[in-house]
Amino acid sequence: MAGVRMAAPLMALREGYSALAVGVLLSLFALTQVFLALPAGRYVDRHGFKRPVGLSVGAASVGAGLAVVIPIFPVLCLSALMTGGATGVAAISLQRHVGRCAQNTTELKRMFSWLSIGPALSNFVGPLSAGLLIDAGGFRLAYFALALLPLITWWWVRRTVELPPVAASSSARQGGSWDLLRQPMMRRLMLVNWLLSSCWDVHTLVVPVLGHERGLSASAIGAILGGFALAATAVRVALPLLAAHAHEWVVVTTAMLCTAVLFALYPFMSSAWTMGACSILLGLALGSVQPMIMSTLHQITPAARHGEALGFRMMAINASSVLMPLLFGSAGAVIGVSLVFWVVGAGVGAGSRWAWSLRPPGSATHKS
Repeated sequence: MAGVRMAAPLMALREGYSALAVGVLLSLFALTQVFLALPAGRYVDRHGFKRPVGLSVGAASVGAGLAVVIPIFPVLCLSALMTGGATGVAAISLQRHVGRCAQNTTELKRMFSWLSIGPALSNFVGPLSAGLLIDAGGFRLAYFALALLPLITWWWVRRTVELPPVAASSSARQGGSWDLLRQPMMRRLMLVNWLLSSCWDVHTLVVPVLGHERGLSASAIGAILGGFALAATAVRVALPLLAAHAHEWVVVTTAMLCTAVLFALYPFMSSAWTMGACSILLGLALGSVQPMIMSTLHQITPAARHGEALGFRMMAINASSVLMPLLFGSAGAVIGVSLVFWVVGAGVGAGSRWAWSLRPPGSATHKS
């Protein structure tokens, strides 16, 4: 998905499509996940790991393969929908399976820390591979290679042993997905997750604008964003080693407070070096959050509804990724990008109290 998400907009621009058309194309990668996440979560709860992953592999390969056969804009939009949706369904299935494999909260944090390295690396490897292949042999070669990657995924997971199904209680079967929000802990977790996801979107959107205002080159802006991605990956590599000593609510609260401070300082940074330092520190803060969020989610939801809860989280994040850039872009044009940083930073700082309230009342484990 990351490779197609880079190649398709570039192809559209070279074919003369407008920036608006490219924006619509990019939004389609997240749009499918908004509508598929909840049904996919319920499907995963019923059918386990391998069947949803197998369907995702087929959809992703066909989606990228269509761009090889008919490389035109409407087909690229269909490819975006299929690869984005397939990645979302596979992610929910994988996250649920990994969460059920863990035996205690320390293993939850360690395993989700390892798992979170995958998306970080894919956002580097996918676009880089696609770019090299486009320069070497054109867009069709890149799409063909990307269509093979899901098949490699299936080769790796084909022998995975399915875990025994979890019997849902009568109350769980009768409740709808939105009933999950009746739990105070779930509401707080979703709010915290939304705030931190918005911070990620703000940084990705606003830093190029801020760098342009500072007169920085494209390579300097790219290096600033690259430093953020590498820092987010590095902290996820370190987290498994610290899992036994890192409490979820402490890590998330600290990350939110650090993010608030860095967002307050960012607009005062005038050089590529100082912006890069802020970007790296922000990557360390925000990169540490996802494994802790995932661990907490598995602890506060019934085992029979883990997939549904994961789907709910994915729906919320992708809806935010579709809507928030439009809101931040409009706000930046009206009040300036510096104020966007400060307003969002103030919001995430205020929201840190919700993160602290995620502390379990006792020695609860994810089995409870």
